Amino acid sequence: MDRPPAVSGNRDRHRAHREAVEPRTGFRWIAVRPGPAPPPRFRRPSLGPTPRYQSIPRWGLYDRPAAGAPLAAQVPRKSASDTAVRATLLASAAVFSLAALVHILRYLLLLINRTTLLPPLVANGTLLMGVLASLAAIVAVIVTAATMASWLVGRRSAVFRFLGHDDPRSEWELWAGCLVPVANLLWAPVFLIELARAEQSEARLRGPIVMWWVAWIFSTAISAWAMWTSSATDAQGVADNTVTVIIAYLAGLAVLLLLWRVFNTFVRKSVERPLHRWVVVPEDQTNVEPQSESTPNDPPGDLPDDAELEPDLRADQREPVA
Repeated sequence: MDRPPAVSGNRDRHRAHREAVEPRTGFRWIAVRPGPAPPPRFRRPSLGPTPRYQSIPRWGLYDRPAAGAPLAAQVPRKSASDTAVRATLLASAAVFSLAALVHILRYLLLLINRTTLLPPLVANGTLLMGVLASLAAIVAVIVTAATMASWLVGRRSAVFRFLGHDDPRSEWELWAGCLVPVANLLWAPVFLIELARAEQSEARLRGPIVMWWVAWIFSTAISAWAMWTSSATDAQGVADNTVTVIIAYLAGLAVLLLLWRVFNTFVRKSVERPLHRWVVVPEDQTNVEPQSESTPNDPPGDLPDDAELEPDLRADQREPVA
């Protein structure tokens, strides 16, 4: 039986069927959903070359963003310099010391005048010296108050400008709170405490400010009592008033010295310099407990009771014979 012709015929039929189903047009049929053609695919645009640093970045540990107007555009307020404040405080302290010495001399002359008549020139000269010393003390108080108020306004402006915002209190409020009598007893120390809090130095400055505040209130009370009793005309009243004036001048001198201390504590640190310096400590040194070092010659009595003494070994590694 001859089978190859049958196989060849089957192949021809399959080839004909395939040619009928797949026409020779060069197109490929793709099944899509009904409706319009799908949108084209979105291709992400090129981002360009990868950015690279030409050198190692050197960022700081503290980067405060600028708030509001740039700091360069804010004009700092004019204020008294540190040298002017120190000179004013020294001059005022000298005036108060001289006034106290003049009134001490006047009190001694009052004691001498109880038994001996003083010459008119000595008595009138001493009285004139006391009046001039009192006027100089009044001028010194006014100049010191104005100078310290000017420095306070400028210092607060610089501190809050460094922090990135304006002073919450206006300039006229600061001047009025420092120069108006009686009101300055309350507001001037408050302004200083606010400044210390803004500089993060409140813990260091609260003590000196409170001491100066208490001394200032005491000095003001003594001065008010001295002015109230200055109208005395009898010898004992004049002597008592002189003693009160001496105490008032000495209290004012103490107030100036305490104010000098507060001022130096403020200006010891500049506005831009941080109060604390951070130091990097390795992790292996954070939990190390200090161990007491003992020398070989320490007596056994210095050791704790529960400590055991190691046997003394000689060069041949043997214990000593008892």
